[in-house]
Amino acid sequence: MTATQDHRLTVGALVAASAVVLLSACAGGAGTADGEGGGGSGSGSGSGFAYGASQEEVDAVVADLDPVEITFQAGAMSPDAMSAPNGHHFQEYVEERSGGKISVDVVWGQSIAGYGEIDDALADGRIDVSYALPIYQPAEHPEFDALATATAGMPNSPVLGEMIGNAALVDMAWSSDALLATYEEQGLTPLTPMISTGTYLSACGEAGTSLDDYDGRQVRIASVAHEQQVTELGGSPVSLEYVEVFEALQRGTVDCTITQLPTAEETGLLEVATNLAYTTEENSLSGRSAGANLGGVGYRNLPLAYQQIIFDSHTGGFASSNSVIAEGNARAIDQLMEAGGEIGPMDEDADQRIGETNDELLADVEESEVIGSDVQGRMAEAVEKWRQVADELGYTEEGGFENMHEWFNADDYDFAPFADQVFQETALAHRPS
Repeated sequence: MTATQDHRLTVGALVAASAVVLLSACAGGAGTADGEGGGGSGSGSGSGFAYGASQEEVDAVVADLDPVEITFQAGAMSPDAMSAPNGHHFQEYVEERSGGKISVDVVWGQSIAGYGEIDDALADGRIDVSYALPIYQPAEHPEFDALATATAGMPNSPVLGEMIGNAALVDMAWSSDALLATYEEQGLTPLTPMISTGTYLSACGEAGTSLDDYDGRQVRIASVAHEQQVTELGGSPVSLEYVEVFEALQRGTVDCTITQLPTAEETGLLEVATNLAYTTEENSLSGRSAGANLGGVGYRNLPLAYQQIIFDSHTGGFASSNSVIAEGNARAIDQLMEAGGEIGPMDEDADQRIGETNDELLADVEESEVIGSDVQGRMAEAVEKWRQVADELGYTEEGGFENMHEWFNADDYDFAPFADQVFQETALAHRPS
Protein backbone atom coordinates (compact mmCIF):
# COMPACT_ATOMS: atom_id res chain seq x y z
CA MET A 1 0.00 0.00 0.00
CA THR A 2 1.38 3.42 -0.95
CA ALA A 3 1.55 6.43 1.31
CA THR A 4 -1.16 8.04 -0.80
CA GLN A 5 -3.41 5.02 -0.32
CA ASP A 6 -2.72 5.08 3.42
CA HIS A 7 -3.79 8.71 3.58
CA ARG A 8 -6.91 8.07 1.55
CA LEU A 9 -7.96 5.22 3.82
CA THR A 10 -7.29 7.29 6.93
CA VAL A 11 -9.42 10.10 5.58
CA GLY A 12 -12.12 7.60 4.66
CA ALA A 13 -12.17 6.33 8.24
CA LEU A 14 -12.51 9.88 9.56
CA VAL A 15 -15.40 10.55 7.19
CA ALA A 16 -17.06 7.31 8.29
CA ALA A 17 -16.70 8.36 11.91
CA SER A 18 -18.28 11.71 11.06
CA ALA A 19 -21.17 9.87 9.46
CA VAL A 20 -21.78 8.01 12.73
CA VAL A 21 -21.93 11.33 14.56
CA LEU A 22 -24.37 12.63 11.95
CA LEU A 23 -26.48 9.50 12.32
CA SER A 24 -26.66 9.97 16.09
CA ALA A 25 -27.58 13.63 15.67
CA CYS A 26 -30.30 12.78 13.18
CA ALA A 27 -31.74 9.70 14.82
CA GLY A 28 -34.36 11.68 16.67
CA GLY A 29 -36.01 12.58 13.37
CA ALA A 30 -36.48 9.00 12.20
CA GLY A 31 -40.07 7.94 11.83
CA THR A 32 -41.28 11.48 11.22
CA ALA A 33 -41.83 13.47 8.06
CA ASP A 34 -39.28 16.03 9.21
CA GLY A 35 -35.71 14.88 9.82
CA GLU A 36 -33.05 15.97 7.37
CA GLY A 37 -34.01 17.57 4.10
CA GLY A 38 -35.71 20.71 3.00
CA GLY A 39 -39.01 19.55 1.58
CA GLY A 40 -37.81 18.74 -1.91
CA SER A 41 -40.31 18.28 -4.72
CA GLY A 42 -42.14 14.98 -4.87
CA SER A 43 -42.73 14.67 -1.12
CA GLY A 44 -45.06 11.73 -0.51
CA SER A 45 -47.46 10.61 2.19
CA GLY A 46 -46.67 8.83 5.43
CA SER A 47 -43.69 8.94 7.75
CA GLY A 48 -40.11 9.40 6.74
CA PHE A 49 -36.74 8.92 8.38
CA ALA A 50 -33.64 11.05 8.88
CA TYR A 51 -30.73 10.85 6.50
CA GLY A 52 -28.18 8.48 7.99
CA ALA A 53 -30.76 6.59 10.10
CA SER A 54 -29.91 3.01 11.07
CA GLN A 55 -31.32 0.12 9.10
CA GLU A 56 -33.45 -0.84 12.09
CA GLU A 57 -35.05 2.60 12.08
CA VAL A 58 -35.74 2.40 8.36
CA ASP A 59 -37.22 -1.09 8.76
CA ALA A 60 -39.58 0.23 11.43
CA VAL A 61 -40.78 3.07 9.20
CA VAL A 62 -41.47 0.85 6.17
CA ALA A 63 -42.85 -2.11 8.12
CA ASP A 64 -46.51 -1.29 7.43
CA LEU A 65 -46.03 -0.09 3.85
CA ASP A 66 -47.19 -2.22 0.93
CA PRO A 67 -44.49 -3.75 -1.26
CA VAL A 68 -44.02 -2.03 -4.63
CA GLU A 69 -42.16 -2.62 -7.86
CA ILE A 70 -40.61 0.32 -9.68
CA THR A 71 -39.24 0.48 -13.20
CA PHE A 72 -35.80 2.03 -13.52
CA GLN A 73 -34.35 2.70 -16.96
CA ALA A 74 -30.57 2.71 -16.66
CA GLY A 75 -28.24 4.61 -18.95
CA ALA A 76 -26.15 1.60 -19.96
CA MET A 77 -26.80 -0.43 -23.07
CA SER A 78 -26.69 -3.77 -21.22
CA PRO A 79 -26.16 -5.16 -17.70
CA ASP A 80 -22.59 -6.03 -18.68
CA ALA A 81 -21.65 -2.62 -20.11
CA MET A 82 -18.90 -0.47 -18.64
CA SER A 83 -21.46 2.02 -17.28
CA ALA A 84 -23.78 -0.68 -15.90
CA PRO A 85 -22.51 -0.43 -12.28
CA ASN A 86 -24.62 2.73 -11.85
CA GLY A 87 -27.78 0.72 -12.57
CA HIS A 88 -26.69 -2.22 -10.45
CA HIS A 89 -25.85 0.08 -7.54
CA PHE A 90 -29.27 1.72 -7.70
CA GLN A 91 -31.08 -1.63 -7.64
CA GLU A 92 -28.97 -3.09 -4.84
CA TYR A 93 -29.17 -0.02 -2.62
CA VAL A 94 -32.92 0.51 -2.99
CA GLU A 95 -33.84 -3.14 -2.49
CA GLU A 96 -31.53 -3.60 0.50
CA ARG A 97 -32.34 -0.29 2.19
CA SER A 98 -36.08 -0.96 1.86
CA GLY A 99 -35.71 -4.44 3.33
CA GLY A 100 -37.03 -5.89 0.09
CA LYS A 101 -40.19 -3.76 0.18
CA ILE A 102 -39.16 -2.07 -3.09
CA SER A 103 -38.38 -4.31 -6.04
CA VAL A 104 -36.50 -2.64 -8.89
CA ASP A 105 -37.07 -3.76 -12.47
CA VAL A 106 -34.00 -2.48 -14.31
CA VAL A 107 -34.33 -2.03 -18.06
CA TRP A 108 -31.32 -1.44 -20.31
CA GLY A 109 -30.57 0.10 -23.67
CA GLN A 110 -33.43 2.62 -23.60
CA SER A 111 -35.77 -0.31 -24.28
CA ILE A 112 -38.86 1.52 -22.97
CA ALA A 113 -38.12 5.04 -24.18
CA GLY A 114 -35.36 6.61 -26.24
CA TYR A 115 -33.64 9.66 -24.81
CA GLY A 116 -35.97 12.01 -26.66
CA GLU A 117 -39.02 10.31 -25.11
CA ILE A 118 -37.90 9.83 -21.51
CA ASP A 119 -39.64 12.94 -20.17
CA ASP A 120 -42.96 11.68 -21.56
CA ALA A 121 -42.37 8.15 -20.27
CA LEU A 122 -41.70 9.48 -16.77
CA ALA A 123 -44.77 11.73 -16.95
CA ASP A 124 -47.14 8.95 -18.06
CA GLY A 125 -45.76 6.28 -15.72
CA ARG A 126 -44.11 3.89 -18.17
CA ILE A 127 -40.88 4.54 -16.26
CA ASP A 128 -40.70 5.52 -12.58
CA VAL A 129 -37.03 6.55 -12.36
CA SER A 130 -34.59 7.03 -15.22
CA TYR A 131 -31.21 8.22 -16.31
CA ALA A 132 -31.90 10.93 -18.88
CA LEU A 133 -30.07 13.22 -21.31
CA PRO A 134 -31.84 16.60 -21.20
CA ILE A 135 -28.93 17.98 -23.22
CA TYR A 136 -30.61 16.40 -26.27
CA GLN A 137 -33.67 18.65 -25.72
CA PRO A 138 -32.36 22.21 -25.31
CA ALA A 139 -35.74 23.79 -26.12
CA GLU A 140 -37.47 21.88 -23.30
CA HIS A 141 -34.51 22.25 -20.92
CA PRO A 142 -32.95 25.69 -21.60
CA GLU A 143 -31.42 25.98 -18.13
CA PHE A 144 -29.79 22.58 -18.48
CA ASP A 145 -28.37 23.57 -21.86
CA ALA A 146 -27.09 26.88 -20.47
CA LEU A 147 -25.41 25.22 -17.52
CA ALA A 148 -23.82 22.61 -19.78
CA THR A 149 -22.49 25.41 -21.98
CA ALA A 150 -21.02 27.07 -18.90
CA THR A 151 -18.75 24.07 -18.31
CA ALA A 152 -16.18 25.62 -20.67
CA GLY A 153 -12.90 25.85 -18.80
CA MET A 154 -13.64 22.90 -16.53
CA PRO A 155 -10.72 20.75 -15.33
CA ASN A 156 -10.17 17.97 -17.85
CA SER A 157 -7.61 15.55 -16.44
CA PRO A 158 -8.61 11.85 -16.42
CA VAL A 159 -9.37 11.36 -12.69
CA LEU A 160 -9.09 14.56 -10.64
CA GLY A 161 -10.43 16.79 -13.39
CA GLU A 162 -13.41 14.50 -13.86
CA MET A 163 -14.39 14.27 -10.18
CA ILE A 164 -13.82 17.97 -9.44
CA GLY A 165 -15.75 19.06 -12.52
CA ASN A 166 -18.53 16.60 -11.71
CA ALA A 167 -18.86 17.92 -8.16
CA ALA A 168 -18.84 21.55 -9.30
CA LEU A 169 -21.58 20.81 -11.80
CA VAL A 170 -23.78 18.97 -9.29
CA ASP A 171 -23.28 21.90 -6.91
CA MET A 172 -24.27 24.45 -9.55
CA ALA A 173 -27.29 22.41 -10.62
CA TRP A 174 -28.74 21.99 -7.13
CA SER A 175 -28.18 25.73 -6.58
CA SER A 176 -30.10 26.72 -9.73
CA ASP A 177 -33.68 27.54 -8.80
CA ALA A 178 -34.53 28.05 -12.47
CA LEU A 179 -33.29 24.59 -13.45
CA LEU A 180 -35.19 22.92 -10.60
CA ALA A 181 -38.33 24.90 -11.39
CA THR A 182 -38.34 23.71 -15.00
CA TYR A 183 -38.16 20.10 -13.87
CA GLU A 184 -41.06 20.78 -11.50
CA GLU A 185 -43.16 22.39 -14.25
CA GLN A 186 -42.64 19.33 -16.43
CA GLY A 187 -43.73 16.94 -13.71
CA LEU A 188 -40.21 15.63 -13.16
CA THR A 189 -38.40 15.24 -9.85
CA PRO A 190 -34.62 15.68 -9.99
CA LEU A 191 -32.77 13.03 -8.01
CA THR A 192 -29.54 14.36 -9.48
CA PRO A 193 -30.45 17.40 -11.61
CA MET A 194 -27.23 17.24 -13.60
CA ILE A 195 -24.26 14.89 -13.56
CA SER A 196 -21.17 14.70 -15.69
CA THR A 197 -20.60 11.78 -17.99
CA GLY A 198 -17.02 12.81 -18.63
CA THR A 199 -14.76 15.25 -20.43
CA TYR A 200 -15.33 15.63 -24.16
CA LEU A 201 -12.56 14.89 -26.64
CA SER A 202 -12.32 14.90 -30.43
CA ALA A 203 -12.14 11.43 -32.02
CA CYS A 204 -11.47 11.19 -35.77
CA GLY A 205 -10.82 8.54 -38.34
CA GLU A 206 -7.93 10.53 -39.81
CA ALA A 207 -4.99 12.18 -38.07
CA GLY A 208 -4.68 15.93 -37.70
CA THR A 209 -6.09 18.43 -35.20
CA SER A 210 -5.26 21.81 -36.72
CA LEU A 211 -7.80 24.24 -38.15
CA ASP A 212 -6.80 23.12 -41.63
CA ASP A 213 -7.49 19.50 -40.66
CA TYR A 214 -10.97 20.22 -39.29
CA ASP A 215 -11.93 22.34 -42.27
CA GLY A 216 -14.74 20.53 -44.10
CA ARG A 217 -14.99 17.57 -41.72
CA GLN A 218 -18.38 16.13 -40.81
CA VAL A 219 -18.33 16.06 -36.99
CA ARG A 220 -20.97 14.45 -34.79
CA ILE A 221 -21.93 16.72 -31.89
CA ALA A 222 -23.62 16.11 -28.54
CA SER A 223 -24.84 19.59 -27.60
CA VAL A 224 -25.78 23.03 -28.91
CA ALA A 225 -22.44 24.36 -27.68
CA HIS A 226 -20.60 21.75 -29.73
CA GLU A 227 -22.48 22.88 -32.83
CA GLN A 228 -20.98 26.35 -32.59
CA GLN A 229 -17.53 25.06 -31.63
CA VAL A 230 -17.37 22.67 -34.59
CA THR A 231 -18.64 25.35 -36.96
CA GLU A 232 -15.93 27.75 -35.79
CA LEU A 233 -13.33 25.02 -36.35
CA GLY A 234 -14.47 24.89 -39.97
CA GLY A 235 -16.33 21.59 -39.69
CA SER A 236 -19.95 20.68 -40.36
CA PRO A 237 -21.84 19.62 -37.20
CA VAL A 238 -24.00 16.48 -37.40
CA SER A 239 -26.56 15.53 -34.72
CA LEU A 240 -26.75 11.80 -33.94
CA GLU A 241 -27.61 9.80 -30.83
CA TYR A 242 -24.49 8.06 -29.59
CA VAL A 243 -25.85 4.58 -30.41
CA GLU A 244 -25.69 5.53 -34.10
CA VAL A 245 -22.19 6.99 -34.14
CA PHE A 246 -20.10 3.82 -34.60
CA GLU A 247 -21.80 2.90 -37.86
CA ALA A 248 -21.61 6.49 -39.09
CA LEU A 249 -17.86 6.58 -38.48
CA GLN A 250 -17.39 3.13 -39.96
CA ARG A 251 -19.22 4.08 -43.15
CA GLY A 252 -17.62 7.50 -43.38
CA THR A 253 -20.92 9.31 -42.94
CA VAL A 254 -19.09 11.38 -40.33
CA ASP A 255 -15.35 11.99 -40.04
CA CYS A 256 -15.15 12.71 -36.32
CA THR A 257 -17.21 12.72 -33.17
CA ILE A 258 -17.11 14.82 -30.02
CA THR A 259 -17.21 12.10 -27.39
CA GLN A 260 -16.48 11.10 -23.84
CA LEU A 261 -14.02 8.24 -23.39
CA PRO A 262 -16.28 5.87 -21.40
CA THR A 263 -18.97 6.16 -24.09
CA ALA A 264 -16.38 5.70 -26.82
CA GLU A 265 -15.04 2.55 -25.16
CA GLU A 266 -18.48 1.07 -24.52
CA THR A 267 -19.60 1.52 -28.11
CA GLY A 268 -16.26 0.53 -29.67
CA LEU A 269 -15.77 3.92 -31.33
CA LEU A 270 -12.02 3.86 -30.86
CA GLU A 271 -11.73 0.92 -33.22
CA VAL A 272 -12.81 3.22 -36.06
CA ALA A 273 -11.88 6.67 -34.71
CA THR A 274 -8.27 6.12 -33.70
CA ASN A 275 -7.10 9.73 -33.51
CA LEU A 276 -8.01 11.43 -30.22
CA ALA A 277 -7.31 14.98 -29.15
CA TYR A 278 -8.04 16.91 -25.97
CA THR A 279 -7.97 20.65 -25.35
CA THR A 280 -6.22 22.66 -22.69
CA GLU A 281 -8.23 23.15 -19.50
CA GLU A 282 -8.95 26.83 -20.14
CA ASN A 283 -10.33 26.01 -23.59
CA SER A 284 -12.14 22.77 -22.82
CA LEU A 285 -15.05 21.65 -24.95
CA SER A 286 -18.35 22.87 -23.47
CA GLY A 287 -21.38 20.80 -22.67
CA ARG A 288 -19.46 18.12 -20.78
CA SER A 289 -22.39 17.23 -18.59
CA ALA A 290 -25.18 15.50 -20.42
CA GLY A 291 -27.03 13.46 -17.83
CA ALA A 292 -29.55 13.63 -15.02
CA ASN A 293 -31.33 11.15 -12.77
CA LEU A 294 -35.05 11.89 -12.72
CA GLY A 295 -38.21 10.61 -11.07
CA GLY A 296 -41.63 10.71 -12.69
CA VAL A 297 -45.24 10.42 -11.60
CA GLY A 298 -44.64 6.91 -10.28
CA TYR A 299 -41.90 8.19 -7.99
CA ARG A 300 -44.04 11.10 -6.79
CA ASN A 301 -46.87 8.73 -5.82
CA LEU A 302 -44.64 6.59 -3.61
CA PRO A 303 -44.80 6.89 0.19
CA LEU A 304 -42.33 9.39 1.64
CA ALA A 305 -40.00 6.73 3.07
CA TYR A 306 -39.71 5.02 -0.32
CA GLN A 307 -38.95 8.35 -1.97
CA GLN A 308 -36.23 9.03 0.58
CA ILE A 309 -34.63 5.62 -0.01
CA ILE A 310 -34.51 6.25 -3.75
CA PHE A 311 -33.18 9.77 -3.25
CA ASP A 312 -30.48 8.64 -0.81
CA SER A 313 -29.22 6.03 -3.27
CA HIS A 314 -27.56 8.82 -5.22
CA THR A 315 -24.85 9.30 -2.58
CA GLY A 316 -23.33 6.04 -3.73
CA GLY A 317 -24.50 6.80 -7.24
CA PHE A 318 -22.14 9.77 -7.43
CA ALA A 319 -19.23 7.61 -6.25
CA SER A 320 -20.15 4.92 -8.76
CA SER A 321 -20.38 7.49 -11.54
CA ASN A 322 -16.89 8.80 -10.84
CA SER A 323 -15.54 5.27 -10.69
CA VAL A 324 -17.17 4.42 -14.01
CA ILE A 325 -15.73 7.55 -15.64
CA ALA A 326 -12.19 6.95 -14.36
CA GLU A 327 -12.21 3.26 -15.27
CA GLY A 328 -13.92 4.04 -18.56
CA ASN A 329 -11.19 6.55 -19.41
CA ALA A 330 -8.49 3.96 -18.68
CA ARG A 331 -10.23 1.21 -20.64
CA ALA A 332 -10.75 3.57 -23.57
CA ILE A 333 -7.03 4.32 -23.72
CA ASP A 334 -6.38 0.56 -23.63
CA GLN A 335 -8.81 0.09 -26.52
CA LEU A 336 -7.17 2.93 -28.42
CA MET A 337 -3.67 1.49 -27.97
CA GLU A 338 -4.84 -1.95 -29.11
CA ALA A 339 -6.28 -0.34 -32.25
CA GLY A 340 -2.95 1.37 -32.95
CA GLY A 341 -4.40 4.79 -32.25
CA GLU A 342 -2.95 7.98 -30.85
CA ILE A 343 -4.01 10.62 -28.32
CA GLY A 344 -2.54 14.03 -27.66
CA PRO A 345 -3.28 17.74 -27.27
CA MET A 346 -5.19 19.59 -29.96
CA ASP A 347 -3.11 21.87 -32.19
CA GLU A 348 -2.70 25.35 -30.72
CA ASP A 349 -4.66 27.16 -33.42
CA ALA A 350 -7.70 24.86 -33.03
CA ASP A 351 -7.46 24.93 -29.23
CA GLN A 352 -7.38 28.73 -29.25
CA ARG A 353 -10.34 28.89 -31.64
CA ILE A 354 -12.39 26.75 -29.26
CA GLY A 355 -11.43 29.09 -26.42
CA GLU A 356 -12.59 32.11 -28.41
CA THR A 357 -15.86 30.35 -29.21
CA ASN A 358 -16.32 29.51 -25.54
CA ASP A 359 -16.02 33.20 -24.68
CA GLU A 360 -18.86 33.93 -27.11
CA LEU A 361 -21.01 31.10 -25.74
CA LEU A 362 -20.47 32.20 -22.15
CA ALA A 363 -21.29 35.79 -23.05
CA ASP A 364 -24.59 34.57 -24.50
CA VAL A 365 -25.35 32.60 -21.32
CA GLU A 366 -24.59 35.63 -19.18
CA GLU A 367 -26.70 37.92 -21.36
CA SER A 368 -29.69 35.56 -21.31
CA GLU A 369 -29.62 35.28 -17.49
CA VAL A 370 -31.40 31.92 -17.93
CA ILE A 371 -29.42 30.62 -14.96
CA GLY A 372 -28.73 33.95 -13.30
CA SER A 373 -25.78 36.31 -13.49
CA ASP A 374 -22.00 35.87 -13.07
CA VAL A 375 -22.24 32.25 -14.17
CA GLN A 376 -18.54 32.07 -15.00
CA GLY A 377 -17.57 33.42 -11.63
CA ARG A 378 -19.86 31.05 -9.75
CA MET A 379 -18.62 28.08 -11.77
CA ALA A 380 -14.99 29.01 -11.09
CA GLU A 381 -15.75 29.26 -7.35
CA ALA A 382 -17.43 25.85 -7.39
CA VAL A 383 -14.47 24.28 -9.20
CA GLU A 384 -12.01 25.76 -6.73
CA LYS A 385 -14.14 24.67 -3.76
CA TRP A 386 -14.20 21.03 -4.86
CA ARG A 387 -10.56 21.12 -5.94
CA GLN A 388 -9.69 21.98 -2.36
CA VAL A 389 -11.93 19.21 -1.01
CA ALA A 390 -10.26 16.66 -3.30
CA ASP A 391 -6.85 17.88 -2.14
CA GLU A 392 -7.84 17.73 1.54
CA LEU A 393 -9.08 14.16 1.09
CA GLY A 394 -5.78 13.16 -0.48
CA TYR A 395 -6.76 12.37 -4.06
CA THR A 396 -3.96 12.45 -6.64
CA GLU A 397 -3.25 11.24 -10.16
CA GLU A 398 0.06 10.04 -11.53
CA GLY A 399 -0.19 10.99 -15.18
CA GLY A 400 -2.41 12.13 -18.02
CA PHE A 401 -4.61 10.66 -20.75
CA GLU A 402 -1.72 9.48 -22.93
CA ASN A 403 -0.29 7.04 -20.38
CA MET A 404 -3.36 6.36 -18.26
CA HIS A 405 -3.32 2.70 -19.25
CA GLU A 406 0.06 2.48 -17.51
CA TRP A 407 -0.50 4.37 -14.26
CA PHE A 408 -4.19 4.08 -13.39
CA ASN A 409 -5.25 1.43 -10.87
CA ALA A 410 -8.91 1.44 -9.83
CA ASP A 411 -8.01 -0.07 -6.44
CA ASP A 412 -6.12 3.13 -5.56
CA TYR A 413 -9.32 5.20 -5.61
CA ASP A 414 -12.20 5.22 -3.16
CA PHE A 415 -14.62 7.93 -4.27
CA ALA A 416 -17.08 7.37 -1.39
CA PRO A 417 -15.69 10.02 1.03
CA PHE A 418 -15.76 12.66 -1.71
CA ALA A 419 -19.26 11.59 -2.84
CA ASP A 420 -20.59 11.75 0.72
CA GLN A 421 -19.39 15.33 1.11
CA VAL A 422 -20.86 16.30 -2.27
CA PHE A 423 -24.24 14.82 -1.34
CA GLN A 424 -24.40 16.46 2.07
CA GLU A 425 -23.39 19.90 0.79
CA THR A 426 -25.51 19.95 -2.37
CA ALA A 427 -28.40 17.46 -2.37
CA LEU A 428 -29.37 16.95 1.25
CA ALA A 429 -31.36 20.18 1.48
CA HIS A 430 -33.57 18.91 -1.36
CA ARG A 431 -34.29 15.50 0.18
CA PRO A 432 -38.03 14.68 0.28
CA SER A 433 -39.50 15.43 3.70
